[in-house]
This record gives sequence, structure tokens and C-alpha cells, in this order.
Amino acid sequence: MEENGFEIFDYFRGKRILVTGGAGFVGTNLVLALSKLEPKKITVLDNLFTGKRENLIGLDLQFIRGDIGDFELVQDLVRQSDVVFHLAARNIIVSTKEPQKDFSTNTGGTFNILEAARSSNVERVVYTSSVSIFGNAVHLPIDEDDEVYPLNPYAASKLCGESYCHAYFETYNVPVTIVRYSNVYGPFQLPTNPYCGVISKFIDRGAKGAPLQIHGDGEQTRDFTYIADAVEATVRAASSPQALGGTFNVGTAVEISVNHLARTILEVVFGGKSTSVIEYIQKRDIDNVRRRVLSIERSRRVLRWSPRYTLRDGLTKTWEWVGKYSVNA
Repeated sequence: MEENGFEIFDYFRGKRILVTGGAGFVGTNLVLALSKLEPKKITVLDNLFTGKRENLIGLDLQFIRGDIGDFELVQDLVRQSDVVFHLAARNIIVSTKEPQKDFSTNTGGTFNILEAARSSNVERVVYTSSVSIFGNAVHLPIDEDDEVYPLNPYAASKLCGESYCHAYFETYNVPVTIVRYSNVYGPFQLPTNPYCGVISKFIDRGAKGAPLQIHGDGEQTRDFTYIADAVEATVRAASSPQALGGTFNVGTAVEISVNHLARTILEVVFGGKSTSVIEYIQKRDIDNVRRRVLSIERSRRVLRWSPRYTLRDGLTKTWEWVGKYSVNA
């Protein structure tokens, strides 16, 4: 059985689910998907630094405005949960500006989740990491076991979180699974959020006829992943017995330059009718990865997951959501 592009998993029926960062971009989409799987209870923990409470209006859930750094709160919520999806994190841009807060949230918050899980009966903790931990990879496509080389505080803190996950799995048998996201985009990634991804920014600027600004020469490449695919992989990572203790890349295995992305948005989203032009501006301090594309063979084999959406499909779906959001905003 399928609904909204991914299977309904019997595993989640009757489960108590905790989603940290559940009011953010990925978190909102994950919570919407989980709400269709007939869980017993969904609890969302979010401090609303970038998340929006209104994203979850109308859903049957418990919302708690709080911080992942509050260990007593985290411990209480984890003890009441069967499955924990740990998404709460500082964004890469703000992390670079405030590395101490980045460490406290991304590493300290992950430690709190794992320490709380150690003394609970939680069935699975899914930790959402980032392919930014690889830096400039020596080999492409990037395999899960390739050498890591974080180039900024965000990547370092996400890698540290992964290390704690491995340590708690091996030392305390905490049931952890790690998923590594790559440039996820789609509905609920709002351009009003200064830390949103490039696709949201390009679509917003294209709609206004403003230049699509590219940092550097635009030949840098990424593996752009539509949110519904990322959510499906994350749900499978939680429900698959074979995924226990494992780490899984979540991408498309398709390498796309930012120049190609900009041209495709102008063509697919705006039908070539936007007055926007492509404008090249100075690189930022985080623009230090030249090429990136993932191997997803382990995810195909173990999670039985493959991305369903091409870039064109994902952009079309995103633009459809933008239109509905603008009408209802």
C-alpha cells in the first residue's frame, strides 16, 4: 500500500514517536508522513529557532517548545517514546558564525538523546547526519565508509554526533541508525528563512524576477534530494531490522552543477518566462566543496529504498507547493 509516494509501514502503528526539530523543514515533512502511519502518539520537540509551529497546525500531536540541550526534558521525553527521530541541529550557516552554540546543540544535544536512550526502552534512535562530513571527497561517488574530512564546525559537530552514535551502539547497545542527507529540498523550505537551501532561494528570486545569485563559478556540484525521498529513507531506517547500527547515504547518485540547477529552475518552474538572469557573486566561507555525489547502493540493498523523484519532478512538486502556500499564507 502507498500514500503520498511511500509505503505505509505497519511497524509504526501504535508506537510512541518523538521527533526533535519536528517543526523545521525536514521535521515537518517527516511528522506529516508519520501521522499517516497510525502511531499511538507523536511528540515534537522544537525550540522554533528556524522551525514554525504553524507548520503542524491541525495534526494530532503533542508539541513542546524546548531545547535539545535540556537533559531532564530530553530524558523525560525519550523515556516516553518507542522511536526517536533526532533532527534538531544548528544550520550550517549559523553554525559557522557561532561554533560554540553549534557544538552545544549538534553534539551536546545528540549526546543527551543517546544518554537518555541508554536508560530507556526505546526501540530505535534515528540520527540525521550530513554528507558535509566528507568535505572534498577523494573518490566519487561517495561511499558510506569513505574517508571523512569536515571543513566547517557544522560538519565537525555532525561527525562527532555520528561518533557518539557508534560508541553508544557498541558500548551500551543503544539501538541507533544513522542517515546522511544530501542537499534536501522541497515543501516547507521557506525562502524567508535566511538559512534555507539554494533551491528555495532560486525559486523565490525567479518568481520575483530577481537575479539567481550563484556563489563562485557555478560549476560546483551537489546531489540534490527531494524531501519525500529523504523522508521515505528515514522512515525505512527506523523500521528496518537490518538497519540497526548502520549508516546510510540519502541522495540520488546524480551529480548536478549549480549552473545546471539554475538553468533547470528557469526552464521547469518558470517555463523560460522569468525575467531573472544568472548572476555570479563572491564565494562564502562555507563554499569550499567542489564536487559531491553519493553512492546509495547500501541504502538500495539494506533499506530497499531508491529515490522516486528526478530533479525535474522535485522542482515541479516544490513549485506546486509554493503556489498553494502563497495562496494560504
